[in-house]
Parts: sequence; C-alpha cells; structure tokens
Amino acid sequence: MKVWKIFLFTLLGLFFAGCLESSPNTTSEKVDDPTYSNNTDPTLEGMMFIFAENSETILGTQDSTARASERPQMKVDFDYNFSIGKHEVTCEEFKTYSKMQVVCKGDSLPITNVNYYDAILFANERSKAEGLDTAYVYGSALFDADNHCLSLGNLIFRTDVEAYRLPTEAEWTLVASKNWNPSKGWNSNNSKYKVHPVCSSDTSASVCDMAGNVSEWVNDWLSKFKDTTLSNFAGAPDGGTLGERIIKGGSYRDAPNATTLYSRGDVYTVTSSTAADYVGFRLAIGKIPNPTWMSSTGNVSSSVISVLASAGEMRSYTGSFHTKLAFRNDETGNLVYIDYSNAILSAIEIADTIDSFHPDISPDGKRVAFCTKPEGISGISSLYVRDLNETGSNLVKLDVESAAIPRWGILASGDTVIRYVDDAGNNTDDATFQAHALWQVPFSDGKFGTPEKLLSGNYHDGYDAESEFAVSGARLLRAHRNGKDTVWYGGEQACNASLANDGTKRTLFLDFGGSIGQSFAETSYNAHKALLVADSTGNLTQVIPAPDGYTFDHTEWISGSTSNVAIASLANDAGAHQKIAVVGLSRAKVFEIVEGEELWHPCLWAKRTEKFSELLNSDSAGVYYTSAGGAVDVILRYKMELLWEYRNAANVLILGSSRSNAGVVPKELDSAYFAINASNVPNSLYETRYLFENYALNHMPNLKYLVVSLDIDMWWKQKTNEIENYFYKAYKKSPGFVYDKNHEFWKSGYPAGLAEHTENSPGNSIYREWLIPTRGYKNEACYGWEEEASVDKIVTWYEDNPEFFKANVEELEAILALASKKNITVIGVIFPMSPKFVETNSFGRYGLSRSKAPELIDSLQSLSKTYTNFVLMDENKMGNHDYTDADAQNRDHLCSVGAIQMTRRLNSLLDSLEQLHP
Repeated sequence: MKVWKIFLFTLLGLFFAGCLESSPNTTSEKVDDPTYSNNTDPTLEGMMFIFAENSETILGTQDSTARASERPQMKVDFDYNFSIGKHEVTCEEFKTYSKMQVVCKGDSLPITNVNYYDAILFANERSKAEGLDTAYVYGSALFDADNHCLSLGNLIFRTDVEAYRLPTEAEWTLVASKNWNPSKGWNSNNSKYKVHPVCSSDTSASVCDMAGNVSEWVNDWLSKFKDTTLSNFAGAPDGGTLGERIIKGGSYRDAPNATTLYSRGDVYTVTSSTAADYVGFRLAIGKIPNPTWMSSTGNVSSSVISVLASAGEMRSYTGSFHTKLAFRNDETGNLVYIDYSNAILSAIEIADTIDSFHPDISPDGKRVAFCTKPEGISGISSLYVRDLNETGSNLVKLDVESAAIPRWGILASGDTVIRYVDDAGNNTDDATFQAHALWQVPFSDGKFGTPEKLLSGNYHDGYDAESEFAVSGARLLRAHRNGKDTVWYGGEQACNASLANDGTKRTLFLDFGGSIGQSFAETSYNAHKALLVADSTGNLTQVIPAPDGYTFDHTEWISGSTSNVAIASLANDAGAHQKIAVVGLSRAKVFEIVEGEELWHPCLWAKRTEKFSELLNSDSAGVYYTSAGGAVDVILRYKMELLWEYRNAANVLILGSSRSNAGVVPKELDSAYFAINASNVPNSLYETRYLFENYALNHMPNLKYLVVSLDIDMWWKQKTNEIENYFYKAYKKSPGFVYDKNHEFWKSGYPAGLAEHTENSPGNSIYREWLIPTRGYKNEACYGWEEEASVDKIVTWYEDNPEFFKANVEELEAILALASKKNITVIGVIFPMSPKFVETNSFGRYGLSRSKAPELIDSLQSLSKTYTNFVLMDENKMGNHDYTDADAQNRDHLCSVGAIQMTRRLNSLLDSLEQLHP
C-alpha cells in the first residue's frame, strides 16, 4: 500500500472516529464499526483496510473445558494498521496466481484442499504480480505431481516487508470479533454439508464468512498463551517438535454452538502440510513492526531463531539422523537446542534464570552440561547438568566452589565423567595459569561423584586421558604434552581452541591474523577470519576461511559421529553472532544451519551409527516420515518401527482408526497375547487392508488375531481419495513406503537391517515417547463424552450414496478372505461413542442415520456365516453401552480408563476363541 494512503487513513481514523471521507482513487463505505473501511484500490482488489492501531483483541479463553492450547485468555494490542481480504480466496483467484492443479465446482467458491505451503506460495505470487516484494522466503521446495507443495525448506516469514501474506491469529481475531455470529454463516444446520460461494450467507458483513463456510489458515505457528498483554503478537517462533499450525473459524460442517472465536485447531493435529475440503484461507497485507513471539516454553521474544538446515542436510555432515545442537541465546542467557532426529525441526529454548555458557552434550545425547562464566572471564562459576528436553528437567549442580567450561568424557572403564577447570580466565600469565587446575568428576544416574584433580593449569579446551594430552586457548595456545607444558603458535594470540576427541590429538583454534597463520595460508586475513588446525605437535595442517562478511567465533569439534567436522558461530561485521555453521574440514566447506540475533557457544553431537545393510538404501529404507509429512505420516512411522521390531513376536495386531489407537492397550492383554497397536489417524478400511496385506501377512509369521476397528459412520470414505486413503497417493511423500512397494514389500524375505534403519530414521521425539513404550497405544486423558453429541457430516450420507458403504464392506470381506488363508481370526470392533447420540438421528460422529444403522450392523454380523474366522464385537450397542463419562476422552474416543476396560473385554473374547481354537 502506498505510504501516503496509509498515512491518510490513519489520520482519518484518529481524528474523525470512523466518519470516513473519500480520497483519490478510493471508494469508502460507512460500516457499523470504525475499525473497517472498504478500500477498493485496484492494487489491493478485494481487500479491507483495518484501522488496528491502538486497538486490542483477546485470544484464548478462560473456559476450563477448552484445549490446553486455547487457555488462558491473552490480550494483544496493535500499534499498526493492515488490510485483510473481504472474503476467502476463491477458486477463480487461486487459479489466477497458482500453478497447482485444482478442481473446483465453481469459481466463486472458496478454494479448499490447500495446505499452508500452498496458501503462502499463492500470497507470494500475488505479491510478485503486483510488483511487491514477498513476505515468505525459502531455500527449497518439494511438490507432488499436481504442484501441491509438500515442503518448503529454510522457510522464513519476513515481518518487515509490505507484501501479501496470511493474517496473524491476532489480526484475524480482531477482525472476526467485530461481527462474530456463527448462526449467520454457512454451518452444519444450513449448508447441506457443502461449501457455498463467498459472501453468500451474511451479505451485510463487511468481512465475510469468518464464522462459517470454510475454516481458514492463519500465519502463526501454534503458540502458548499467558495471562498477559503482548504487542503485535505473531505467534510462536516455530512449530515446536510437532510442527503445529493454526486454523481459525467455523466451516460448513460445524455446528454454530460449537464454533468459537477462540478455537485454533481441528480434530487432528494441524501441520503445514495438512489439507482438508473444509479449510481455505484469506490474505492480509501490511508490515508488522516490532513483532513479539511466544515459544513453546512460554518465553516471550522480539526475535526468532530460524533453523536453516534439514535433518537430511545435517546427516550428510554428521553421518547420522540422530544429531543434536545446543547453544546459548545471548539475548536471554538461556540454553537452546535442536534435535535433528525430528523431521520437523524446532529451536527449543530452556527458559530459566540460570546464565548458561559453554553447553556440552553428554555422550548419550540425553543431557547437557553448562557453566555460568564464559571463557576468558575469571571469577566464580557454577557447573550444572540438566536433561536435554523442553523443561530442562533434573537440574543438578556440582557442589564445588567454582567450575567452568565442562566437557564430557568416557573412561576406558566405560564410566562417564565431566572435565572442568576451576577458573575460566585467560592464560596469559604463567603463574595465574598454573594456580588453577583441570578437574574430573564422575557422573552417573543423574548425580555427580567426587571430583579429582587431573593437571595443574587452566586446560579447559580438551583432554586426552590415555596420553594426558591437554590444550588451552584463551590468549595463548598452550599444550600439556609428554608431561610438559608448552606454548604453541609462536606465542601469538589465539583463542577458541578445541581438542579433537577422536584420538588424532588435532587442535582447532582461531587467531588474530597472526604471522604464522598468514604464512601458512599464503594470504593475509584479519582476526577470526580463518579457522586453523594444528597436529599433535602444534604444527598447522589446515586453514579454512570464514564466509565473506563474517568471522568465526566459538569454534568446537563435533562430538560423537565423525572426526572431520567442526561447529562455529559466525559474527557479522558489526560483531553480532547471527549464525551457526557446520565446518566440513574434508570438504573445506562452511554450511550455515541456524540464524538469529546472538547465538553463542554451539555444541554439536551425533550418535555413532553403523551401516546395517549394504543392500539397503539408507536414504529410503525405513524413512517413513520426512518434513513433508504430517500427523498421519509420523504415526505410521512409529507403527512401522513397531511392526519391524516385533514382526516375529506378535500374535495379535490391532489396525484401525484413532478409536482403536486410543481404545486398545497392548500391554494390558495377558502374557499369552503379544500385541502391536498399528492403528493410525485418520484411517479407512482401505489403509487397514494395505497394511495387513502387504506387511502383516508377509512378515508376521505368528500372527493369530487381527483386531480391526469398524468405524461404520466413516464408511463414506473412498479408495481413490488421498485424504481418505493414505495409500492411494499421499504415501508417495514417504520414501520408505515407496521403497517397500518398489521391492514388492520384501515378499521374498525380510531384508536384514530394515528394522534398524527404521529406528534410526527421522521421527518426532514426542510421538516416540507416546507410541514406542506402549507398543503403539496412545494414552488419552479423560474429559467425558462432551456436552453435545454434534455431527461432523451429513447424517443421510448413506441414503445419498449407499455404494460408499458397500465398497467398504467389500474391503472388509477382502481382509477376511486374506486372513482365512493364514488361519487368522479377525475381530471387528465397533467402538463406543457418546450415548448422547441416542438423542439424535445420527448413529455417530460422522453421521449414518440411526434408522439405517441396525440393519447395516446386522449385515456385518451375518458375514460370520460366510467367513468363520470373523467375530463382530459391538461395544457401542447403538449408544446403549456401559462406558461412562469417566471412560471417555470426547464424543467418539475412549480415554485411558475406558481403554483398559475395552482391552479386558477383548482379552476375554480372545480367551474364549483360544478355547475354541487352541
């Protein structure tokens, strides 16, 4: 928007209190609220100018029954104005600027089935078409055959650019709150469960369809809320380990009384690659000055730490997906870490009051040690160890007077120790240097042992226990070698030294443009412009120049996986440590991996991994989840890990939807039944058959019972729909599934190492914690059956399309036939749903007329006459079951209490079947 126009509108808003006058090339209309004016500038077609400056809005709710991510209320105020789309982007508009192939039933309908990436790429294209800069920049893009964007690498949102973008959650809520009336929008009561042309419901609204028609993407990563006030709030700095985004507003499938202004999610986890036929978006335009973000740990910041390198890119340097980076955010003094074993990466800050310098990650990658004084500064320092997780749990302090610059080590005995010095000051003065010492303390089971002195001298930059070789590099490059203390590098100034932990006794360090270094490099350079490597005698062997415009700082060898990689901060010409980079010494390459304001003291750790099989492609084998995936992919990734690990042990397999995922607890079954819960979310019978036919039948020789959720209210799902059947098309973004299919699912025999490849492939630490220890069961909290049994799909879908139900029955019969050939008994479970559905005309959450349901269930029961290996277990009983509020998570899922009851009943059924067929 032109600067003079922003200025004019601002003045009018302030001095005329909403009484708007026309300005050149602008047509204005008077509306009920002074926040709006109708700006029909041809360069901003369809946009409404919002006088947001000095306004405020409320995010979240105080309702204790709301999701945790929606509580408590938080106030946001604005000191800027912006424009927002009068309506959601239509199919016609989307096709104008996007290369993505879309199928629309009408040009005036809002575009749907687009994910976050598709939406922001559209915003970029409209910006470029109108001669503007772009709000979103990225390093790489991955598209499917329809130009549907699956992933954007190194994605950065630029708040300081005047360009089209998605509105922030705060902007969206401010606008929506002025005319919030879900009953006037297209909703489940009036929409006939289909999308409608934009602005065709409440035609009097200045900004249309915010409470109905389709839900909408906003710009933000999912953040926490606090009982506070923030200015120009822009969400979370990243998506955390789940990579969660926000969608707002109601849709044509939502009940008006269930559509709230504070809601910010969906039934399932929303990630950047999520798409649905009830989610679209609208655009906004305008800079966000001085934005604030709130991290997953509740830390408020005015800057963002951006992760620039993917898990795969890091693996190319470290040789392992299991790589972690820890560093100091010097703006806050807090520790930050990135876990590259997660396909979706997040810079997680451990916020507390302890100043954190020189973090060092433990040999097992689970903990981090740090101190409270930096190298070169004398004085009392404390040494701590804490878990490397979001809360930094199990914090312990070493009980000594002073300890600084910790470094982990493993003794020949296998014991883990931490080495440290009692003062972090510089080593220029011989007497002062010798007055301090290098110490070693055992660390086991989260506790420190008794410290012992190793050497006199402030040798804080590495120690080789086998040969008592040590280095120090704070002003002078000192070494303890062959029992003697020497000064290397001709006594010239040096710093940031680090001794390799691979036995080569190489030392990397920085200098100040010293004559020895310049002579070796055969070129002149300034302070910290070169990373130098010396051998065990102190002679230079390699020099790596810093990137143009930057100098090195805080250099360290990587610990764990490889011996030829270093990590360093990069400082710009003004001295700000804006980036962290990996330095590949073999390639003589500097690769930037993190960007921020002040990033200090990086430590990079990688787990040593073995090559499990030369016959398997490590880039594909077992890689069932990448950054292009969403919740479905990550759940399946861990279910596949369980399947490969327990393929020979399991005799019971549970397949199905989120209902069985939350409803059957494998470890609650008697010891005679070794079960894996391989249910995924969401699920259809088509997916169940795919997993059973291609994996279970080929690789589970002892399988005796298959438990299948029969979600008959969802049997409108179709085989040739990538949203309703993951294995129709969506699976192609998961290299592991493509790899398996290309090898005919290993029918000729399980390939050695595939289980190990799967275990070591990218994943998500939270989902691993949820699913692996329980053998696939997802423990859910108990909230009750919900106040209302609302329906998310047209109740009469069966009457309209009976062939959908029939196709699902045919799929079930195919499963029964396959199972029969291997003498596998199939137990079909109809899981309990809210008894309040009895008061409706719907069988369950996704419809199916109650009048039709009994005869359809009877038809399923009759399948046992044809297939003697089939047993129907109806735990819903048309809603007349005995699962109480205490057993329920929500209207159609059991919680942990109900799941135990359900599992015990399944156990009894298995016992009875064992008596019939021992």
